Amino acid sequence: MHDLFMQEALSLARQAAEAGEVPVGAVVVAAGQVVGRGANSPVFTHDPTAHAEILALREAARASGNYRLENATLYVTLEPCVMCAGALVAARIRTLVFGTRDLRFGGVRSKFRLADSEILNHRVEIVEGVLAAECVELLQRFFEARR
Repeated sequence: MHDLFMQEALSLARQAAEAGEVPVGAVVVAAGQVVGRGANSPVFTHDPTAHAEILALREAARASGNYRLENATLYVTLEPCVMCAGALVAARIRTLVFGTRDLRFGGVRSKFRLADSEILNHRVEIVEGVLAAECVELLQRFFEARR
């Protein structure tokens, strides 16, 4: 099932790229259904918090009528930054599945280990590397086209 939902996140990342945004896509899944979607859009919205993960969490919280998403899984193409990792903890996301690490800003594995830190009251289960090659390729193509 991880591949199926990551494919949906990749589709959203492609939409972000077409809009000139860094290609990151995210979906929140609860009870086997997508309840939140997000495509990176901080440039278009003039909102530094409009990361794919935040947008997907907002939509999922509205759909569930609760900011706590305790039984949900978030799928995202790129390792979340510190802001997004903090939001995952605040939302009580059960599982994070991400495609590739963000070696510059990663808040879950690469630079920090915020989402499953032992000093916090909630720890997110983390699965990494799902469809990693596709996620990396999308990012590389995007940035190569910009150079």
